[in-house]
Amino acid sequence: MKILSRFINWYFSRNALPYWCILLIDYAFIIFSGFVAYYLFNGGSLLISNFWFVLRDICILLIPYTIAFRLFHTYSGIFRYSSFVDLGRITFAMILGSAAAYIAYMFVPGKMNVILKHPTLLILQLLFATTCMCAARVVVKMMYDLFRNDGMTKRIFIFGTQNGGISLAKSIRNETPQRYTIKGFVSPDPNMKGKYLMGMPVWGEGEDIAEIMQGKRATILMVSPIQTTHFREQEDLINNLITAGIKIMMMPFSEEEWDGKSELRYSQLHEVDIEDLLPRDKIEVDMMAIGRQLNANSVLITGAAGSIGSEMVRQVAHFEPKEMVLIDQAETPMHDIRRMMESKYPNISCHTIVASITNQTFMEDIFSHFRPDYVFHAAAYKHVPMMEDNPAMAVQNNVYGTRIIADLAVKYGTKKFVMISTDKAVNPTNVMGCSKRICEIYCQALNKAIETTPEAFPQANGSKPCTQFVTTRFGNVLGSNGSVIPIFKEQIAKGGPVTVTHPDIIRYFMLIPEACKLVLEAGTMGKGGEIFVFDMGKPVRIANLAQRMITLSGAQGVEIKFTGLRDGEKLYEEVLNDAEHTLPTVHPKIMVAKVREYDYELARKNEERLLEASYTYDDMAIVKIMKEIVPEFKSRQSKYEALD
Repeated sequence: MKILSRFINWYFSRNALPYWCILLIDYAFIIFSGFVAYYLFNGGSLLISNFWFVLRDICILLIPYTIAFRLFHTYSGIFRYSSFVDLGRITFAMILGSAAAYIAYMFVPGKMNVILKHPTLLILQLLFATTCMCAARVVVKMMYDLFRNDGMTKRIFIFGTQNGGISLAKSIRNETPQRYTIKGFVSPDPNMKGKYLMGMPVWGEGEDIAEIMQGKRATILMVSPIQTTHFREQEDLINNLITAGIKIMMMPFSEEEWDGKSELRYSQLHEVDIEDLLPRDKIEVDMMAIGRQLNANSVLITGAAGSIGSEMVRQVAHFEPKEMVLIDQAETPMHDIRRMMESKYPNISCHTIVASITNQTFMEDIFSHFRPDYVFHAAAYKHVPMMEDNPAMAVQNNVYGTRIIADLAVKYGTKKFVMISTDKAVNPTNVMGCSKRICEIYCQALNKAIETTPEAFPQANGSKPCTQFVTTRFGNVLGSNGSVIPIFKEQIAKGGPVTVTHPDIIRYFMLIPEACKLVLEAGTMGKGGEIFVFDMGKPVRIANLAQRMITLSGAQGVEIKFTGLRDGEKLYEEVLNDAEHTLPTVHPKIMVAKVREYDYELARKNEERLLEASYTYDDMAIVKIMKEIVPEFKSRQSKYEALD
């Protein structure tokens, strides 16, 4: 067997046969089939006595067959890549050649050809020759698929037996040099269990796939794009595969889903990151409606260099707005954003401005010059421990900065102001979450005041205000700057330990592109005054997340260390206050939170009082006022618990 395998590898490592060699092989099959047909029809004695006449007449038949081969390009293919299309071409070429030969024979004087004299003999010769030619191609392809390897070939299973799985299998088998050998399929369809696909067995997902793959010495499971969502939900299967050291390859989470029609190659898959394995539902938004609102309008984005803001920039740019004004105080990331816009969206007028949103005179200059139609406000200090230690900065940047941008949006005729909030604003237990709740209160109160007393908010040009304020809340986003997953990756790379604050802590996660799509969708559907909350899917236990990342990395001896809850940290995040309820929207992933509403004058005075206190830099005095504004703010693991 090893000798045969070596010969096959040697043979297929050479260049493909030239077309004339393939043609000569087909000629040989035709000649051989002619003799076989004559022998079956007339017997051996006549074949021996008429051998040279039979050979002459068969060679004459090669003329119409050659013309037919030329028309159908039967000898232009490569044996090892033969398909049903190639077999069909051979069949039609042989039928055409035989028919043309017989028709020509009817007009030949003397009619000397012994093969064409009897139609039955011609049919037998046609059947034998066609069968031999097709069989040769099938055998060569089977030998190529079964024995070909390049010394480094890896054994794999494919999860999925529909179009995606079959397309993956075809791309693997047609690759040269071959990197993978398919040893089986896994199907979620119980009706497929025990069957064979492309010559390989199909196993059910309920079986011990990891053990089966180890028995077959398969080290990789490739997941069909069609089955990606279903596969993510199979936590036991994923855990068993990871524990067994079996690699999983899937479409990257950042890629668009396969359309099911275009060519699919296994190279579009990659070895999974932890983001790919977190269970989540597919999120769809009305991109056409979003495009109609943003196209040909001026859009301003604050925090444009951050994780959320930069993705908002990319998604908004896709709709080709008339102008984009991007603001962030981080110089180097803003330089990266500028280069990205120049490279990918050179036709969009884009202004990248390095500035703090708390610089009121500069912000007013920006608004008066550009007069944006839409504002997406993503700028904020977001790290809980940092804001717990620096409440004055949380107030001055998050609260005061938001008020500056919101007031200027009203003054300069912005159509819609979309503020990005957080689930930490619900029943806040830390300064950061409370600061965002105060921002929500101000924007909602301002929207209501504009609706009831528009004359109190004249625009710079003297007309009535038209700004609609919309707030969006969601939880953690995967891979954002300073979030848990990049930190864990860094700790694992250093050999550990991986630090988790508490064994029971859980968090909701969403992909940055998905979160931004929902922000755009909410901004489109919002009429003003709403606080939209997003369905964040299933919660994830952080300790389990850390363990899975360690196993996926292949690192040995990396431990998980529990450090205790940080100041202001919750075991779990809430999306809604206990006293709140939600109303559905046209989007199943977006709900409207019904929250306590505040009078605008009270909200404004509270903010002014809080801002004044922030300049004392007295942490306890600042947080005391925050708790008065947001009574549900109850500190945890913090020095501010003394104020509750």
